[in-house]
Amino acid sequence: MEYKFSDKVSSLKASAIREILKFTADPEVISFAAGNPAPEAFPTERIAEISAELLQNDPILALQYNVTEGYTPLREFLKEWLSSKNCFHKEFDDLIVTSGGQQANELSCKVLLNEGDTLLCESPCFIGSLNAFRSYNVNLVGVDMDDDGINLDKLEHALKTQPNVKILYLIPNFQNPTGRTMSYEKRKAVYDLACRYDFIILEDDPYGELRFSGENIPSIKSLDTEGRVIYSSTFSKLISSGFRTGFVSAPAPIIQKIVVCKQVSDVHSNIWAQVVSHRFMTTIDRDAHFNKLREIYRRKSELMCSYIDNEFSDKITYIRPEGGLFVWCTLPENCDMNAFCSKAVQEYKIAVVPGNSFSIDENETSHSFRLNYSTPTDKQISEGMEILARMTRDILDK
Repeated sequence: MEYKFSDKVSSLKASAIREILKFTADPEVISFAAGNPAPEAFPTERIAEISAELLQNDPILALQYNVTEGYTPLREFLKEWLSSKNCFHKEFDDLIVTSGGQQANELSCKVLLNEGDTLLCESPCFIGSLNAFRSYNVNLVGVDMDDDGINLDKLEHALKTQPNVKILYLIPNFQNPTGRTMSYEKRKAVYDLACRYDFIILEDDPYGELRFSGENIPSIKSLDTEGRVIYSSTFSKLISSGFRTGFVSAPAPIIQKIVVCKQVSDVHSNIWAQVVSHRFMTTIDRDAHFNKLREIYRRKSELMCSYIDNEFSDKITYIRPEGGLFVWCTLPENCDMNAFCSKAVQEYKIAVVPGNSFSIDENETSHSFRLNYSTPTDKQISEGMEILARMTRDILDK
């Protein structure tokens, strides 16, 4: 039988990263292609304790349906926690718990965009969000980045020339895939453009608590006085990626529509995970826990970057991250990046992600590739980076 798929999904493709990860089934391959939290970052003992107490003392709470907006004690905690960071404005915002940050971004798009409306985003951009946006047949337009975030001149040009710009999607902190952080001056300028050109900013902040160097920068949401910013985040990098517990802080009318769409989608997010997340966040020393995570990623990042600094061909440039999970490397313009990445995994047994996987148009030319330091062990980082360094010298220094 020939299947005729809907216009919304017929053009969607499997994530290039997921395709690359198939190579990692080979035990000889060392993968720098994933984006998972470090295994040693999971607070397994405390999660086990909370889960046992919950199932022993209040099992029906963990097993029964709950409200779409999210487990009430967790929502109240999140409102107070985000308020302390100026990411929730009590006078006009509301909050919903979602199934990870991915659903937060997808539902925000669903409630605000009609087919053909324009969504602007950084280029390159997180592939998961790109596919979510594509599924609604929006006019997806990428805007080039500078070292300190999105290029303001090109952003304003897009605002002037693209039809019906409704949303600008940004990852200001340790952006995936580039690891760049948007400066405070640029955050203010972007918000000013939102006010002038009348659009919504969707601020995706999954890595904000994972800053291990440099100074914290206030969120764009903290600048919001007109109800123009949707702030999405997640516990995936702080507690458990498998919990799929994310959250959205946004003006109340937007949250009301997200609630209706979520009821259609999955009724509510996993209630066991919500209860455990709440009890974890309200019973631990959060500063100590976050500092432990930051130290894990600082050490892993420095280990990976030390090989780029000392052993890679000096023809490769890279962005040293101040937090997050990724390093963005760039080859010389005369080097075929896709051939380089294919050679890395097929001949050298090192999996990296080609830069055009994060392009709005995957046929665009890219000279960059993404490395991940959170998932591999320290031993794998050392062994893999030594091999990759040798490859860069073999190819580029002849």
